[in-house]
Amino acid sequence: MSDASLLAVEAVESHVRTFFEGHSVEVVVCDLGPERREFLPDLRVLVVGPGPRSDSWAYVTAGCWAAMEKDGHGLEFVMTAHVRDQQFIDLMAMITYYHCGGHQLDLEHSMPIGEPWVPGSNCDHLLISLPYLHGPDLEHCPLPGGHARILWTLPVTAAEIEFRRHQGHEALEQLFDEAEIIPTDPFRASVV
Repeated sequence: MSDASLLAVEAVESHVRTFFEGHSVEVVVCDLGPERREFLPDLRVLVVGPGPRSDSWAYVTAGCWAAMEKDGHGLEFVMTAHVRDQQFIDLMAMITYYHCGGHQLDLEHSMPIGEPWVPGSNCDHLLISLPYLHGPDLEHCPLPGGHARILWTLPVTAAEIEFRRHQGHEALEQLFDEAEIIPTDPFRASVV
């Protein structure tokens, strides 16, 4: 790990720990295997337990910015879930590899998961959105020589992605608000 990468990963971890003060934070080193390691040699997923800020689990990447930053700016990702599960750690590693391996993600982008978010869920895509559950204090992460933007990876249905393609991101988010979805509920009904 280069000194700059190490400083960036440590800064993301410090930012997450400060934001989620009073929560347990576990650092999980992700080894994606030799063929993928070159893209993400320093990837970690910070697993944040329930606490004063949220009764849900949060999974935050650290190492994505270091792999993809341009002029000091880059992304990390957060997912919020109802339980602690290795599959969510693996999914965060997959998202990061997808982003760093040639399918650069950004706000209002989406990606297929390839299977239900959890068995029996209708959600089989991820929508990259603002981290509404946590707000701009988590989203904006200062780093040495730049900053990371931590964006939310919200599990959604294929029908919701199709709606967004035709009606736009804002229209889909409006439907989420009107339906008052619980974003951590893997069995929520599609809003379209």
